[in-house]
Amino acid sequence: MSRNPTFVIVGGGLAGARAAEALRNNDFDGNIVLFSAEDALPYERPPLSKDFLAGKKAAEEFTVHGGAWYRDHDVEFHPGTEVDGIDRSAKAVTLPDGQAVVYDKLLLATGSRSRHLDLPGAGADRVYYLRTLADAEAIDAALSAGAPLAVVGGGWIGLEVAATARGRDVPVTVVEPAELPLLAALGPEMAAVFADLHREHGVDLRLNTGATGITIDGQRAVGITLDDGTDVAADAVLVAVGAIPNIEIAEAAGLQMARGGVAVDASLRTSDPDIFAVGDIAAAEHPLLGKRIRTEHWANALNQPTTAAAAMMGRDAVYDQLPYFFTDQYDLGMEYVGDSEGYRRLLTRGEVAGREFSAFWLDADDRVLAGMNVNVWEGLDDIKDLVRSRVPVDPDRLADPGQPLAGTRA
Repeated sequence: MSRNPTFVIVGGGLAGARAAEALRNNDFDGNIVLFSAEDALPYERPPLSKDFLAGKKAAEEFTVHGGAWYRDHDVEFHPGTEVDGIDRSAKAVTLPDGQAVVYDKLLLATGSRSRHLDLPGAGADRVYYLRTLADAEAIDAALSAGAPLAVVGGGWIGLEVAATARGRDVPVTVVEPAELPLLAALGPEMAAVFADLHREHGVDLRLNTGATGITIDGQRAVGITLDDGTDVAADAVLVAVGAIPNIEIAEAAGLQMARGGVAVDASLRTSDPDIFAVGDIAAAEHPLLGKRIRTEHWANALNQPTTAAAAMMGRDAVYDQLPYFFTDQYDLGMEYVGDSEGYRRLLTRGEVAGREFSAFWLDADDRVLAGMNVNVWEGLDDIKDLVRSRVPVDPDRLADPGQPLAGTRA
């Protein structure tokens, strides 16, 4: 009698939980073993910088499944257990205690960790990073009305926490080495929109400026020192300078790497046919965009596991969803879809000054590479269709709010 196959999932975030769910939804009746480095049940991370810090959502509201789900679906869940190696020849993962767990298929969903600063004082008390629920709980406890917060880094996490903190009457200074926040992600035109938004809400933006150290009093951070020679006083410091993909066990196992992550094909299979990767670490061949992409956004963790689960079960599966992310800051809600890398110009339709508009990143042939809705809650599917079509548009019609998006193709 043949034994039931065992599928091992390494990573207990949203991607790992969704992979276990997808396997059961696809009638996989073998063994599922899920390892999580965190002690908590798998949860979604976007609320950490927004609704959780704002006091609008409790942790259980963004937990993927309750504990009973794993028991009811016969998923062997190991919280607080970090896999420290992959033995590809034995088809096993190894644990710190020396135990080995044999797999038939292995899914890596190890996510990312916060990038830390190598600065004087960076290890002081009240210096925070935001990646986990425990991080968010610590920041939540530290924020107090009237007590200033210094944020190092003007990316998504830094700006979302800044916005949430301002909603709690916390004075905020954001320090960013680039000339605008979100410059690399959005380009100068749209980055300026977010800079203006934060200034209007009282954030002190220090741009073209870097931090050279954390100032401390005893063991506690009391501000930051800047490369222009000035100091920013703060009751707490948030460092939000990006993330590092957790690819160490994949690298050590000799899997092919690309774009700072684990190289996978369109079915999310690595260079080892029995190992798959999803989420932040997956550098995937995209069949529509015609290139390999790796994005550290919630949508990949949510959607890629369905494709990977099907492929692990031997079915034909391709992940071709467009990159997608969103943000909520103050009264601005935004959805972005596509990949603007290499764009030549940007067009908008609607009221940019009133922050109710759509933006489009075009290539040299006037094809839409990416689109964004700001406080516009319809038409995202039309933007997706424009990106997917790879057909040039008429720029004048695209910029005209009176023209339906479907009718803007040249």
